[in-house]
Amino acid sequence: MATRHNWTKEEILEIYNKPLMELLYEAATIHREHHDPNTVQVSTLLSIKTGGCPEDCGYCPQAARYHTNVEGNDLMSVNQVKAQALRAKASGSSRVCMGAAWRNVKDGEEFDSVLEMVRTINKLDMEVCCTLGMITENQAQRLAEAGLYAYNHNLDSSEEYYKEVISTRGYQDRLDTIGNVRKTNVTVCSGGIIGMGESADDRAGMLVALSTLSPQPESVPINALVPVEGTPMEEQEPVSIWEMVRMVATARIVMPETQVRLSAGRTQMSREGQAMCFFAGANSIFAGDKLLTTPNPDVSEDMELFKSLGLNPQKAFEKKEQPKSVSAEESQYQNLGEKPKWSRPGHKIERNLEAQQKRKAKA
Repeated sequence: MATRHNWTKEEILEIYNKPLMELLYEAATIHREHHDPNTVQVSTLLSIKTGGCPEDCGYCPQAARYHTNVEGNDLMSVNQVKAQALRAKASGSSRVCMGAAWRNVKDGEEFDSVLEMVRTINKLDMEVCCTLGMITENQAQRLAEAGLYAYNHNLDSSEEYYKEVISTRGYQDRLDTIGNVRKTNVTVCSGGIIGMGESADDRAGMLVALSTLSPQPESVPINALVPVEGTPMEEQEPVSIWEMVRMVATARIVMPETQVRLSAGRTQMSREGQAMCFFAGANSIFAGDKLLTTPNPDVSEDMELFKSLGLNPQKAFEKKEQPKSVSAEESQYQNLGEKPKWSRPGHKIERNLEAQQKRKAKA
């Protein structure tokens, strides 16, 4: 099946709503045409700077404006990150994704330190991914020179529903950041979250936004919301495994060459449910006891599941060759001290405001 970039919402909804057995068969068939069905990439997500984020994302316990039990941490040191990366490699991970609770990257010492982390992990022969918020073209080029393999910037939901989740940044800024990454040799990782109160229409809308990008993202994480006390979405009912399977299968069909990542929410899934997701086309997971701040299955549990299913961890750089790392001294792209004006839509989201009021009452 050739990759299409002109999927419509109606077409995607029709796929999503197919009888489940037909949907699974079609997705599994396409999966086998483009991927080894017995190979799954294992990645480790590392929070290099936790909490204190100025955004108002309704799902996120790291937002400073909500009262959650997340302990904030300053940026980790390069040596701390190297130690964690070596631990991840020893446990079977081929990729490390570093996340910082920033709205956007700011040129300066902290970003220089992140660039050094990228160089360090790349030299360990591991794929390096970063999720740092919005970035400019120059910042993307600096990350590419350091040896970054992938940049994650999730669309979260459809453009329409995004306005019900976040008021402090605009959807177009997400797309512009992905566009800036595409001007480099860094691969794109972009997906979203289901279970935030969105409709099937919104889920299809998110897949339209992702699948019509050209090229399509090399990685698409599908997250199930993990409701966290203190956030505006603390009362959301967890999505069913059937919704997850449908979302994974539909993503596989409309983005055949993409690595579909089974991400947050796996602790709520049975082993059988996860197996169905792998059959439907998921070929990447995050390992380790935490996904930034939310619980995740233990690595040993995952390896036991792999053994039961006959799955093998994917080796690093199987999909794309290892990037070269350029030292800071030899870099062509320098700190420009940029201060881009990313948008702040500023509309009101009632549940987000209520969660802020609760935090003030507890202070």
